[in-house]
Formats: sequence, structure tokens, C-alpha cells
Amino acid sequence: MSEPKDTRFVETSTWLQSRKEFLEKEKAFTKQRDELSAERRKLPMVRINSHYLFETERGEESLSDLFRGKSQLIVYHFMFADDWSEGCPSCSFWMDNLDNVAIHLAARDTSFVVVSTAALNKLQDYKKRLGWSFDWVSTAKGSFNRDFGVSFPDKDPGPSNGYNYTGRVFGEEMPGVSVFRRFEDGAIGHSYSTYARGLDILNGTYNLLDLSPLGRNEDDLDFTMAWVRRRDSYDTGN
Repeated sequence: MSEPKDTRFVETSTWLQSRKEFLEKEKAFTKQRDELSAERRKLPMVRINSHYLFETERGEESLSDLFRGKSQLIVYHFMFADDWSEGCPSCSFWMDNLDNVAIHLAARDTSFVVVSTAALNKLQDYKKRLGWSFDWVSTAKGSFNRDFGVSFPDKDPGPSNGYNYTGRVFGEEMPGVSVFRRFEDGAIGHSYSTYARGLDILNGTYNLLDLSPLGRNEDDLDFTMAWVRRRDSYDTGN
């Protein structure tokens, strides 16, 4: 009597056929993504007229200063309110994936900075704890994060029309990315902001998990990312 066939596996020829068929879908998605990125670059800009100031390790700086002589600036809005003792674990997860990108972005005329509403000393202490090297500045005394739709004091949707343009508020602090362009005459334009699932593409860990058979494996959790810990808080015995 022959042993039952192990249905978990197929012959190499069958796998190769399935993989080639799926590759065509991946190519179509890549083309669509390139087209979407090109369309994104054509979005209109809003001129920045507010004089935003930030507390930095170098002293008080303006938004223009954060460009560091580059023509483009990418800002990650990190969830860390002034009355919190620690930064958001999910944002910390993202920053583990984005630490050290600044040197590569600088080679393409782009500066990268992280902005939070907590006081600068809190940011510096947390940054040291987790061993990060990116530039992290505070907007504790200004409205920058509120104006760009990630901080909602008193649950007010503010000028950004709520979180992710929904007109709704989901928490006092939320994550996001905003992109700016500085022109030769000193004018600064806001070209793009993205929030929520729009940030997924920036997380290398999630993108690697998406390649695996089990994927992110979050369906049975109480909420998405319930498994995520700060990098110094995982149980290394598992």
C-alpha cells in the first residue's frame, strides 16, 4: 500500500508554471505603481507661508533649515506626545526600518527628518535608548504637526480635515509622512502627505513578510500590529 501523497508540495514544473503566471501580475502591478508615482509627482503644491520653528540639537531652526541645503525634504511624523513617557511602538517599528536612509536620500538632493510634539530632551533620550541616528526635532511649541494632519489636540479635526482627509479624529497623535520642495528663490511648497496604510510601503519588515507564505500573520490578533514591540522589548527567548 502506497503512502498518501503530501499535498503540501507540488512538482517543480507545476511550481514554475504558477510562478510565471503570477510574475505577469507582479509586472503589471509594478507598471501601475510606476504610473501612479509619476502622477503623484505631478500633484500641485501649496506654498508654505507659516514660519514654522523647531527645537533641534543644533538650536532653534526653521523649516527651511531642515532642508540642509537640499531641494527636497521628507518628514516622518512620529507619534510622541509631550505627556507620553515613550514613543509609539508602531512608529518605533517604522523608524527601525528607516534609520540610516538619510545618507542615501542626501545623494538624491533630499533631506530626511523626524518630527514629534514631545519636548526635545524626551526625543533625544528615546533616540539614544533605541540606538537611532536620524535627525529628530520637536514641534512642541508650534502647530506643524497639527497643520499637517497628525496631531489633534482637543479632538479638533483642524485645518487638515481630520486624519487621512476623512474629517474624523482617531487619536491625539497619528503617524504620517509629508514631502516638501524648496525652490531657488527660497519658496517652499508642500507637495504630498500620506497616512495610515499609505505608510506600509516604507516598512521593509512588512514588505519582507508580504513575500512569505504566512504573510503578516495578523488576522487572529486583537488588532493589527498587536505583535509589534519596541526593539528592546521583545522576548528574545521565543
